[in-house]
Amino acid sequence: MKNKLLLLAAVLFVGVLGGCGNPPADDKGSADAQGTAEITEAKLKVVSTNSIIGDMVDKVGGDLIDAHSIVPVGTDPHEYEPLPEDIRKASEADVVFYNGLNLETGNGWFDKLMETAGKEENEDYFAVSKDVEPIYLTGNSSQQDPHAWLDISNGIRYITEITRVMSEKDPENKEAYEKNADAYIAALTELDSEAKKEFADIPEGKKLLVTSEGAFKYFSKAYELQAAYIWEINTEGQGTPDQMKQIIEKVRNSEVPVLFVETSVDHRSMERLANEVDLPVHSNLFTDSIAKAGEDGDSYYGMMKWNLEKIHEGLSH
Repeated sequence: MKNKLLLLAAVLFVGVLGGCGNPPADDKGSADAQGTAEITEAKLKVVSTNSIIGDMVDKVGGDLIDAHSIVPVGTDPHEYEPLPEDIRKASEADVVFYNGLNLETGNGWFDKLMETAGKEENEDYFAVSKDVEPIYLTGNSSQQDPHAWLDISNGIRYITEITRVMSEKDPENKEAYEKNADAYIAALTELDSEAKKEFADIPEGKKLLVTSEGAFKYFSKAYELQAAYIWEINTEGQGTPDQMKQIIEKVRNSEVPVLFVETSVDHRSMERLANEVDLPVHSNLFTDSIAKAGEDGDSYYGMMKWNLEKIHEGLSH
């Protein structure tokens, strides 16, 4: 592991000064402690760009790592301005994980951060999505849709890459990382398998997943739904007249019973759509962030479980 620190313990002189200056007879071990030094190793320092990747890192690394997530919970990672603390953490990090697939490119913040921190790609910072088969934006066929984690099979690819890199950076803890990852992947695989069985019972006419941002293409492909949305990605215009006209027409020509809105977007455009088509907004969904600690969806597993349950429940009406 990089950044292993040698910590020299101070020499301890323990004793009660008596008339002769000797320690009492029952002060066992105090004399043996004199002149000893203790060697400890620093934890692997891992930085993640957002709370979803950060949660994956925490589940694999546990107490063996010192972790920091840059984009706060509930904040859109497409556009972000790193704080001084983020710059310091990134500069000190042994490894930085980012999503890639066009996510952290909104204002070039991530590239600037890595340049400022003096980090090299595929040496110090790694895209967790490297083994994902990308889906491209319909509005710009040269740009990749970043929301791959919303298909659990891709989330597992993220975890596998995180485990690989952390094991290479910290081979002494490789076995622990792999054990944690295996248990985590097993739980996610079971969740994914059960969801695919349940989604098969939704009538074809209702298999339209309507959200604000077009973040659910990977999800819809995995669970055999059709993704519909007001705007395609958060870096573009949101709720324009043309966008609203198109989505209103699409919803009216379907049998979809409910709409959904994401936790990390402004809800007003979806509220306008709901009024226009006279359909309820069934639930909030998680896309770019997990929930705050202690709330439903406060982990990657938790947010995916919530999304799967709420979407299936709503479309089954």
